[in-house]
Amino acid sequence: MNNSPSAYPSSFGAPIASAQERNRVLRNTYWLLALSMVPTMLGAWLGISTGLSRAMSPGISLVVFLGGAFGFMYAIEKTKDSAAGVPVLLAFTFFMGLMLSRLVGTVLGLSNGASLVMTAFAGTGAIFLGMASLSSIIKRDLSAMGKWLFIGAILLLVAGIANFFIQSSALMMTLSIAAIGIFSAFILHDLKRVKDGLETNYITATLGVYLSLYNVFQALLALLGLAGGRDE
Repeated sequence: MNNSPSAYPSSFGAPIASAQERNRVLRNTYWLLALSMVPTMLGAWLGISTGLSRAMSPGISLVVFLGGAFGFMYAIEKTKDSAAGVPVLLAFTFFMGLMLSRLVGTVLGLSNGASLVMTAFAGTGAIFLGMASLSSIIKRDLSAMGKWLFIGAILLLVAGIANFFIQSSALMMTLSIAAIGIFSAFILHDLKRVKDGLETNYITATLGVYLSLYNVFQALLALLGLAGGRDE
């Protein structure tokens, strides 16, 4: 799944003046991002334990994934300034975990599957820490890179849908590597916007970073499963 346009608001307008306010938004973003991991893991566990994701055909699963994800992102955008914003976001992360369970379950079916999942999780964490650190070090405004990253994300989505029909392992590996690069840069871009005061809504900020982390983890797991997986 790729990031929606609403997850990356435009950079027009002056940064918020208060450093205290910027720190508050960043702190709330980190807390909500950490909290969002709980329903994501619950959704993945439920999908694996019940076999719900595998019960759907790949075609139906793709339609449900795209329709559900974009529907939730629209709802998050509409509720981001209300009390319903956080529950809607957490419901979305549960849904995303449920949709991730097919890939996680497939990798766990390999003899070294558990170690591959942990490696992908650790790699995603390392990328997040690295991008968060860079967002504090880099002084220049990175807003201009947002449109190019968004174009790259759209191209990835189109190529990913095409590969659903082509079923090319080589193309899958190429897309996974590209996704890791693009969405790692998105993490840097979004966190820098918060630090610069260009993003003042922590729900929107959390949605953008969450989607990037989700895509990085998914791409790492797919890449590890293709390259380093061993059958039972």
